[in-house]
Amino acid sequence: MKPIFLLVFTCLQVYLIQAQDPYYHTVAAQKGDIIYTFLDRYDLANYRCNYDLFYELNELNQNSQLVADKTYKIPVLIYTYNNKSIRSTIGSDNWAQAVRIKTYNEQLKADKLRKSTIVDSRILWVPYHELNCFNDRISDQEALIIQQPNETTQNIESGKSGARHFPIFGKKHAYVPLIDNSLKGKVFYIVGGHGGPDPGAIGKVRGKEIHEDEYAYDVALRLCRNLIAHGALAYMITRDPNDGIRSQQILKGDKDEYCWGNFKIPLSQKRRLFQRSDAINERYEVHKKQGLTDQVYVCIHIDSRSKGQNTDVFFYHHPNSPNGKTLANNMQQTLKAKYKKYNPKRVYTGTVTARDLHMLRETKGTGVYIELGNIRNKNDQKRFLLESNRQALADWLYAGLIK
Repeated sequence: MKPIFLLVFTCLQVYLIQAQDPYYHTVAAQKGDIIYTFLDRYDLANYRCNYDLFYELNELNQNSQLVADKTYKIPVLIYTYNNKSIRSTIGSDNWAQAVRIKTYNEQLKADKLRKSTIVDSRILWVPYHELNCFNDRISDQEALIIQQPNETTQNIESGKSGARHFPIFGKKHAYVPLIDNSLKGKVFYIVGGHGGPDPGAIGKVRGKEIHEDEYAYDVALRLCRNLIAHGALAYMITRDPNDGIRSQQILKGDKDEYCWGNFKIPLSQKRRLFQRSDAINERYEVHKKQGLTDQVYVCIHIDSRSKGQNTDVFFYHHPNSPNGKTLANNMQQTLKAKYKKYNPKRVYTGTVTARDLHMLRETKGTGVYIELGNIRNKNDQKRFLLESNRQALADWLYAGLIK
């Protein structure tokens, strides 16, 4: 009987050790985090089971607010790596799953979210969805509702005053009154240039860096809000969860922007551009089937040239798009008229040019690509540093779009 007792005891020992492994990783929330951005930082945001577990682990719900610097358990299981294989460590024979988990750990290290490799640390991070709901990825619309339950495309399309709250614009500007329905049935896609890991062009003001993506995004938000106020169905394709419309001159840079559909913006320029054009094209086809044929996309950027080169707002269209050319010319002529009215002593020199840029070539619908000026030129900087000027840009671009 003695050997049997020892065998049972040994098995119990193994079970007790394994019961402590794995455990859930804990991490502190950053200032401005909402649950979506917090989970997205660890590539967890597109699986509903991750949200459900996060709420359960931390006794929260969909509307809970995170507290900066407070630690929370996240849906990442921490295993002690057995120095043999990922599959034997987690008790799985799924080769493809093991490859994904390996890539996941490597990406987290590259993003500096974990300090060392699996082998060096003998620690393996496994996202909860890999073991529980990998084939149940949240659709774009479901993910959007989880992230911002009060903002849906139905709110925008309906034009009803009781459902006109859009958190993307920030607390001060979230409520958007319906001025009229003059743009009802028209669809607009607004893209602020760069974002995420790429700040775009960089200038300096009073010794402080200013980033293209922050100022282009602020003007883009203001333009989008103008469109919604007149009944348009408008999408912000590049999105920031905590930077709504801002009033400061120096807009602090960050890297938490994401793409429509709750997708993390990749570092690769090619992947980033296709991510944006694909997002627009997917919605374009949906609305085309609904009979909405008037669909326009607007890409907003800020150029970088020598400090002494002063440039006005200028426009690009695709060489093979007559509608794009007409749109760009309408917007250029509108700005020319606005400058003549409000600053008659100043000669406006903004141009319209044909260019074979990715966003103009690969995106469906009619498109225009806008450069707001030279981020390194002091005179041009005034055009987007001052809030009143950013609003004027948005207002004038809006007037050109509907001309």
